[in-house]
Amino acid sequence: MKDKCFFNIFNISKTVILISTIGSIFAHGVSKETANAMIDASLLDYLIFGAEHMITGYDHILFLVGVIFFLTNYWDIIKFVSAFTIGHSITLIFATSFGITANAYLIDAVIAFSVIYKGFENLDGFKHWFSSSAPNLILMVFIFGLIHGFGLSTKLQELPLEDHLNIKQILSFNVGVELGQIAALMIIFPLLLLIRGELFKIISKIVNWILVGLGIILLIYQLDGYYTSEIHHYEIHEFQGEKNKNNDEEHSHDHEEHSHDHEEHSHDHEEHSHDHEEHSHDHDKEKKSNDN
Repeated sequence: MKDKCFFNIFNISKTVILISTIGSIFAHGVSKETANAMIDASLLDYLIFGAEHMITGYDHILFLVGVIFFLTNYWDIIKFVSAFTIGHSITLIFATSFGITANAYLIDAVIAFSVIYKGFENLDGFKHWFSSSAPNLILMVFIFGLIHGFGLSTKLQELPLEDHLNIKQILSFNVGVELGQIAALMIIFPLLLLIRGELFKIISKIVNWILVGLGIILLIYQLDGYYTSEIHHYEIHEFQGEKNKNNDEEHSHDHEEHSHDHEEHSHDHEEHSHDHEEHSHDHDKEKKSNDN
């Protein structure tokens, strides 16, 4: 049984690495093809783009899996998903409308933490580790929804548009996100129903530990991306500073050469004046000799 469990964990680890590698393509920014297509896009294009981004947004999907994992009542699903939807709609619309943004890696790191949190909460981590009840779930889903919406907003604001996005484009994108979320739930929820049975307790532990593991991998990935980008930014800043310093030194050297040339010119002028004085003196002598 243990060998089988370790074998499953090994296969899960390979899957995690594969998902993490594929996910790096979508983790930050927008592909050049999509970005170019969105420059002169219609409202329908923005709707499709929003749906596509939600479906391919593995971090959003993982969080939703954690949220609805134990839910069987459709009303409960509507209640929790609505809290998440309201949260991410608020930050998506307002942050994009007012051009509010932050480092995308840090935002995605918090989103990765939300996946860890939900898996941890599903495993009764608060009860086992802290001997306390978990915070109000609907409130936490709403708060994390705000963070997820902010992450979506940063992706939308990465589009290389000459003008700011108008409210119609933002709303179309948001509607697309909701449609993508509904499509994802229509796939996820039936799959979760299939695993319910005698082994559900064991499966739930495995799945939620996978959520925690994936969240940790994504968190490390995003933090590594943040520190790498900061180091790169620092190196560019240092290079520019060194370049400016060299330019200043060259300018100073040119100024010194100009001053040296000016001194030589002054010296030549003095010699010329001296020659002129000697010439005047010889002229006076010649004149005096002629007078005699």
